[in-house]
Amino acid sequence: MAAAATPLTDPCTLATLPRKRLPAGHPREWYESHNRRLKAMRLAIALLHSGAYRPEQATNRRIRRVADRIGVRPPSNATCRMVRSLIHAEAPAARAGRR
Repeated sequence: MAAAATPLTDPCTLATLPRKRLPAGHPREWYESHNRRLKAMRLAIALLHSGAYRPEQATNRRIRRVADRIGVRPPSNATCRMVRSLIHAEAPAARAGRR
């Protein structure tokens, strides 16, 4: 007997944690890379919720459409690569849960 699939929620309606101030005293590059990682993680989660479970499904165009849909500024090519690497890192865990 197959289990009923739960419908995917709209990423725009997902609750987010309250924002906290970043620690002071780091070089500017640290803040830039930290914010890039946070943005890539938000985009990767939204893509996974929308059904993109493999890096090849996450094209730059699709990533930028999702960014527009969830209200994030359009990501750079470097951020898009980071999103794909995060999806790649999550792929074995997602596949294990589907078996």
